[in-house]
Amino acid sequence: MTVFKPGNLVVLKSGGPIMTVDAVNTDIFDDNKVTGIVCVWFVGEKLQRVRFGQDAIEPARLQKTSSRKRKARLEEVAGEYKMVLDEMVGAMNAPADTESDVSREVAGQPESAKTVAEQSDTAPAPNDVAA
Repeated sequence: MTVFKPGNLVVLKSGGPIMTVDAVNTDIFDDNKVTGIVCVWFVGEKLQRVRFGQDAIEPARLQKTSSRKRKARLEEVAGEYKMVLDEMVGAMNAPADTESDVSREVAGQPESAKTVAEQSDTAPAPNDVAA
């Protein structure tokens, strides 16, 4: 008998949608005795959740995609990813606008401030003593 674990993909033996095993219910006194398998799946946007007997479900057989289709899809995804990365790099490497460069505005002095050299021309030297 097949052992099911949460996360396994299953279908009803009678057919139907592919479902995901959500939980495996066991007997309260014997963890090895399965009493039901809780499966979940979507019908449109509505989540369905039902408990089935272990004998009513089987592992889902997934269709294998050809290596050509898989390779084409990988190239498509890689191209999309590269395009996004190129846009990010372009934005990061764009030259800064020098007129509105915040770092220059912060580093600059206000017009009313005088430099030390300008102050020494008009103020008396500290060692000068009034006579």
